[in-house]
Amino acid sequence: MQTPSFPNKELCASVIYLLTSIFPISLSNITESENQVGTVEFLLLGLSDDPDLQTLLFGLFLFMYLVTVLGNLLIIMAISSDSHLHIPMYFFLCNLSFNDICFIYTTVPKILVNIQRQNKTISYTDCLSQVCFGVGFAGLENFLLAAMAYDHYVAICHPLRYSVIMNLHLCVLLILLSLTISVLYALLQSLMLLRLFFCTDLEIPHLFCELVQVIKLACFDTLLNNILFYVMTSILGGLPLLGIVFSYIKIVSSILQMPSAGRKSKAFSTCGSHLSVVSLFFGTGFGVYISSAVTDLSRNSAIASVMYSVVPPMLNPLIYSLRNMKKALMKLIQMCTL
Repeated sequence: MQTPSFPNKELCASVIYLLTSIFPISLSNITESENQVGTVEFLLLGLSDDPDLQTLLFGLFLFMYLVTVLGNLLIIMAISSDSHLHIPMYFFLCNLSFNDICFIYTTVPKILVNIQRQNKTISYTDCLSQVCFGVGFAGLENFLLAAMAYDHYVAICHPLRYSVIMNLHLCVLLILLSLTISVLYALLQSLMLLRLFFCTDLEIPHLFCELVQVIKLACFDTLLNNILFYVMTSILGGLPLLGIVFSYIKIVSSILQMPSAGRKSKAFSTCGSHLSVVSLFFGTGFGVYISSAVTDLSRNSAIASVMYSVVPPMLNPLIYSLRNMKKALMKLIQMCTL
């Protein structure tokens, strides 16, 4: 198994200069960041040092990785092959599945390689790449879930105008806007990490590089990084969540006014999968940052991070396939077996 490829030293240095041309930082910080590219290594402590557990952990993460990738690929293939599913709801679901594959690819392959080689180190470049892509894909997940909530709101509260409101132009615009904001936020956080200088104690009590944990390792004052992190997380995580909550308040209000019990049951069934995914993603996300703020136990914090970054992408296809896509998946399986 090969380690995922990341930018080399020259490319990373070029990115530093590109970012600093947009967001100015001091020349000394640029030089420090360039020097750290080839010299600094972080130590990922992981979940356990027990050699007997490493085989079990390797098998567990390999299983979760394969289930996530294959499950989400199956969702994408089922939607692509069935013309009846070429509607906004499944368009967003297809993008969510692709994002989940990218999200888990950011961390798990490196975890598997480290366990296999019994090597817990990760280079400065790889660590910052993990942070950048992890932040970006997590942010995109927030916006995709909010877009799906809006789609459900229009479908249930304004069914006669659904095809007019949720047209292809709006769907593509929502995806591009979500992607742009997520990329800009990831680049901003990466730039703020580049201004930091790291000393000798570079132990991260997790299986992968996480933004908060990397900030804690800096040698000097990180007040600006912490303020930016909590403010931007509150905005980029809070606004989509508020949008989801507002959409479901309107949805529940509209469902309760429906005279037919059958229509009520169908409406709740339509929203059930999305609500499960939202609860799983935001619930584990809040668990990560609450555990980081409240407890000093590194193992609890590491487990919470795994629950947030690995478990939701793995369970999302199971949740949707069990509730909404049985016929499409069966059709795809029949096509593959012919």
